[in-house]
Amino acid sequence: MRFQPSRREFLGTAAAGVLLGAPARKIQIGHTCITWGTFPRGPEASATLENAVKDIAKLGFWSFETFPENLADWDAKGALQGLIDQNKLPLKSGYCRTNLTDASKRKESVTTVIQLGRMIKKYGGTFGVIAPNSVKREGFDWKANRSNIIAGLNDHAMALADLGLGTGLHQHTGTCIETRDEVYDVMESANTKVLKFAPDVGQLQKGGADAAKVVKDFLPLLRHMHLKDWSGGEHYVGYCPLGMGKVDLKAILDMAESAPNPVNVMVELDPSPKQPMTPLETAQTSKAYLQKLGYQFKS
Repeated sequence: MRFQPSRREFLGTAAAGVLLGAPARKIQIGHTCITWGTFPRGPEASATLENAVKDIAKLGFWSFETFPENLADWDAKGALQGLIDQNKLPLKSGYCRTNLTDASKRKESVTTVIQLGRMIKKYGGTFGVIAPNSVKREGFDWKANRSNIIAGLNDHAMALADLGLGTGLHQHTGTCIETRDEVYDVMESANTKVLKFAPDVGQLQKGGADAAKVVKDFLPLLRHMHLKDWSGGEHYVGYCPLGMGKVDLKAILDMAESAPNPVNVMVELDPSPKQPMTPLETAQTSKAYLQKLGYQFKS
């Protein structure tokens, strides 16, 4: 698959505080909530959604993403729409965990993803991220699992598409789709009429791939992205705020800007014990990096 960039469109003015000569950009960047520890692990983790949404809105990001299970917790309390309205921060997407390797559990997994997708759509989200299931990578047999993985991706993608949501593969380290070769095999074999590409660029780099090259090769299928940097350091599971690592973020964003279809971009950083910055501070650092590239934020 070859990529030929289309002519990039520029906005007329640059955001305040950008470096002289940096072009303004058209993509309105959001932020995921896991940086605040918002995982689907019970009431305590779900409660962090409020802090995440408030901080993300305070910094002027355009939207947020979280696990639909967190949305369901707040929906059950009748409080989610109020949180969204109060902070004027729309939901863009939800991260949907799946089981792709066990064909006997596929029906159950698809049913669960449909429920998650309905929750995303109920609150105005437009994209369901398909997350592969974790596996023991040592000794993992790709060939033995390949057909189940591709069939599972097709079924989950079709289910979300039937709900009117965009959807795409989100490869991840420690899962059944991690390496460069696995990503290429899947994206060249699956039903890409419904399954698009929704990579985590930091995870690609950590998994041994050249993240910018992978994005380039699948740019026509790119619809959603977790924008994450990777340094291999001791904090944040080796990740870091944007601009402090090894991922060629500028090249990736340049390609996303020129993509033939609109691309959602969500900043993300995994939390970790004894992290040197608060979630708000890491998001501020990433925002400053993006401003230098010409990105605008809500005032």
